[in-house]
Amino acid sequence: MINFLIRRLLIGVPTLIAITFIVYALIRNMPGTPLTLAEGGDPSRQMSKEDYDRLARIYGLDKPWPQGYLVWAKSLATFDMGRSISRKEPVATLIASRMGPTLLLTITSLILTYLLAIPLGLWSTVRADSLAERTVSVGLYMLYSLPSFVAALFLQILLAVKLGWLPLFGLVDAQTHDSMSALGKAWDVFLHSLMPVTCFTYGSLAYYSRFIKANMEEAVRQDYIRTARAKGVPPRQIIRKHAFRNTLIPLVTLMGLTLPSLLSGAIILERIFAWPGMGTLFFESIHERDYPTIMGLTLMFSSLTLLGQLLADILYAVVDPRVTYN
Repeated sequence: MINFLIRRLLIGVPTLIAITFIVYALIRNMPGTPLTLAEGGDPSRQMSKEDYDRLARIYGLDKPWPQGYLVWAKSLATFDMGRSISRKEPVATLIASRMGPTLLLTITSLILTYLLAIPLGLWSTVRADSLAERTVSVGLYMLYSLPSFVAALFLQILLAVKLGWLPLFGLVDAQTHDSMSALGKAWDVFLHSLMPVTCFTYGSLAYYSRFIKANMEEAVRQDYIRTARAKGVPPRQIIRKHAFRNTLIPLVTLMGLTLPSLLSGAIILERIFAWPGMGTLFFESIHERDYPTIMGLTLMFSSLTLLGQLLADILYAVVDPRVTYN
C-alpha cells in the first residue's frame, strides 16, 4: 500500500503542475485584465499610464505569463497563494471564508442523497416491475431530466414569491439575523438553505438510486446469488449482505469523484440563490480577472479531484478484500 501511495503521489504532482499551468495560460490570455476591468469603461476612472504600469508591476501583470506562472508557483512553494487583486486580502483567507456556506449545502445534500438513494435503490430491486416501482422510476427519471437551475427558479417563484413560505435568496436575513437568538439564527439559516439543498439533492438522488438499482439487478443474476437462495438464505439477507456488497465498488468510485464538489459547489445554483459560497467566488473571480483567486480555487479543486480518486482506490480494498496493491 505504501508503494502504491508513493506512486500515486509521484503521478499527482506532475498532474497538478500541468493543470495549473494550462489554467494560468488560459486566464492570462483572456481579454481584459484586473486593471482594465476595474476602470469599468468609465473615463473618469481611467488610470494614467504611469499608474497603470505601477500597479501592473505590483501585481506581476507586467511579466509574460510563463514568467508569471513561475512567480506564482514559487510563492505556492512557501504555502502562499497570494493576495486577491479585487478584494485586497489573502487568497487562503478568502477561500476559507467562503468554504463554510458551500459545505453547508453540499455535505447536507450528499448525506441526504445517500440516506435516500441506497434504500430506494434496494427497494426498487426487490419490487422490480411492480406498479409502485415503475411509478417511482418514472418520477425519478422526470426529476433527473429537470435541470436544477430551472427547478430553482420554479421554487423561488412558487415558495418565495407566490406563497411567501421561504426566503428568496441569501444565507441569512441581513436585517434581523444579528438580533436573533442562537436557535433563531439556526432556524433562519435552515429556512434559507431549504430551496438550495433541494435543488442540489434531487438530481443526485435520481441518478444514484437508478445507479444502485442497475448494479443490483446485475448482481442478483450471478451464480453466487442463486447458490445462496438454494441454501435457503433469507431474501433480505441476500439483498443486503450479498448483492449490495458487490455493488459497493462502482458506488465507491462515484463517492470518490464527488469529493471535489463538496467545495466547488454549483456555480449556477449559488448565483441564483445569491449564496456566498465557493461557486459564487469562482464566478466573480473569473468576471473580475482575479488571477490569484482563480488559481487558488483551481489548485484546490484539482487537488480534491486527485485525492478523491486516491480515496476511492483505497476504499476498494476495504469493500472487497480480494483487491490488493503490490
